[in-house]
Amino acid sequence: MMGGGAGPGPDLSNAEIVDYSVLSGDGKLRLKLADGSVVEVKLEIMNILRAGHDPNTGLPAYVVQSAPLVRLVETPKELRRSPVKIGSGKDTKALPGFG
Repeated sequence: MMGGGAGPGPDLSNAEIVDYSVLSGDGKLRLKLADGSVVEVKLEIMNILRAGHDPNTGLPAYVVQSAPLVRLVETPKELRRSPVKIGSGKDTKALPGFG
């Protein structure tokens, strides 16, 4: 879809899935953070929907359903901590890997 107007979103009730092929690139970005860590981000495309036409331009309106995949590639040793064992008396409501 073009732009990010403040008006109502496209009507998805009659939207149709559009097949696609990747023309170039693998869709990954490698970012070096200010703290020295390196993060890799890839946008995983789930579906592309054609949802009618933009009333202002007459161009087809597309909705891209996607999810970001984030991977920590490297981090400075001074930012690392020892892992917390599950059931070690810390926050028992925290999910493993997110506490």
